Amino acid sequence: MAEAPVLTDPFTEAAERLKTLTKVMSTKAAIGQTPKELVWTLNKAKLYRYTPVLPQEQRHPVPVVLVFALMNRPYILDLRPGHSFVEYMVNKGYDLYLLDWGAPGPEDKNLTFDDYTLDYMPRAIRKLKATFGVEEFSLLGWCIGAILTTIYAALRGDEDGLRNLILLTAPLDFSDKQNLTFARWTDERYFDVDKVLATFGNMPGEMIDYGAKALKPVENYVGNYVKLWDNIDDPRMVESWHAMNTWVTDNVPLAGGAFRQLIVDLYRKDKLMRGELMIRGQRVDLSRIHANLLTVIAEDDHITPSCQSEPIMAEVVTSESWRAAEPASSPGRTSMAGWHLVPSKDQSSLTCGIRR
Repeated sequence: MAEAPVLTDPFTEAAERLKTLTKVMSTKAAIGQTPKELVWTLNKAKLYRYTPVLPQEQRHPVPVVLVFALMNRPYILDLRPGHSFVEYMVNKGYDLYLLDWGAPGPEDKNLTFDDYTLDYMPRAIRKLKATFGVEEFSLLGWCIGAILTTIYAALRGDEDGLRNLILLTAPLDFSDKQNLTFARWTDERYFDVDKVLATFGNMPGEMIDYGAKALKPVENYVGNYVKLWDNIDDPRMVESWHAMNTWVTDNVPLAGGAFRQLIVDLYRKDKLMRGELMIRGQRVDLSRIHANLLTVIAEDDHITPSCQSEPIMAEVVTSESWRAAEPASSPGRTSMAGWHLVPSKDQSSLTCGIRR
């Protein structure tokens, strides 16, 4: 005899869906769970070492330091177990470190790229080398973190032992104003950066977040939530959305001095690629970067289009230069799962995908 079909109460179903929706909209997901230890601090900045899971003899000898953007939390690199770039790299035997800038307070409003690249980064690297007995290291910079690592590589890379430079969606070339919406929005005719900073001190994270979302307002303010509701009965989809939303909504201010440099020196004057950027009296000459170079570009990235990331390949004189392109997936950014870094035959560089 056939079993009677199970009848579901539509009101109960609706209540459960609203309960799930309320939870993911009003709570924070558990993120950044890969174990790590604190190695060094300066002001708000912290250097962490992720706990190795492989024995010493199975680990790669050159440590990798992750340098994230100044106005976002770095745990997007370690979003959740099974979906974590950090977890993947640690499991592959990389000795992995994270330079977390923290959130600047009102007292930090005058911090500039000069401070980050010539004070914070050299001290963190010096501590890493002294504590763990290494002479060489690799840097992976994402977004504004890629700007900082590029400047550092040009000014201090050879001196400090930089072996590999990996740039992920790096906004370095600001010459193509027509393809850079932010460049048009922040034109001095329409945007008074000094008035904004006189009012706030630091650039509020909420304003930066709004600017990024306004590039695709329908997708970010409507489509994102429609997608969640359409998949509200799929626990895996809900978990993924919850984790990403936790990161997207957890914004930090950008130090006023660094924001002014970003807008005036880069977006408006393109000083880095023109060879005119001065950092404490030193000209940032990209031809002085001799580390092996990998740049990862997100195709169709509307925040950092490829025209900003690719030109550095022609500027850097290095023994190995590599380019990798992946479709942009998560909001405005490339997917961590979409590309893998593996050691080359002599481990002199981290390589991926397409050789230039």
